[in-house]
Amino acid sequence: RRAGGLFCFLNEWRTMMIKPSKPGRANRIEEQIQRDLATMIPKELSDKRIGLVTITGVKITPDYAHATVYFTSIGSTPEASEEALNSASPILYQRIFKLLKIHTVPQLHFVYDKSVEDGFEMDQLIKQARAEDAEKIKE
Repeated sequence: RRAGGLFCFLNEWRTMMIKPSKPGRANRIEEQIQRDLATMIPKELSDKRIGLVTITGVKITPDYAHATVYFTSIGSTPEASEEALNSASPILYQRIFKLLKIHTVPQLHFVYDKSVEDGFEMDQLIKQARAEDAEKIKE
């Protein structure tokens, strides 16, 4: 009888848990949102604070409720672009909702991607170190 009780408990627990999705599904949805936003933002949004935006990545939570959209921008400060994109996220959400054929469309949260700037800084440091090494070899 105890084993039956444990078995029932485990079945109830399993039905309460969120079933894991197919492993590639989240990746496909992330990529589709990235492609859609990349074409939508220049066409749909006319806010001057946004500047020229490049979507560098999208990460979705396991329950598909939220998507963090990473971007870089040229022609505007990162803070202004982030504020403008986050204020326009309801409009973009509606457009994405119409395009995607999934049950739960994630809310969009825009975050400036500093990795590109960090990469340029790292490149400059490497060039500087090579130049210093070249000068030491000449001496």
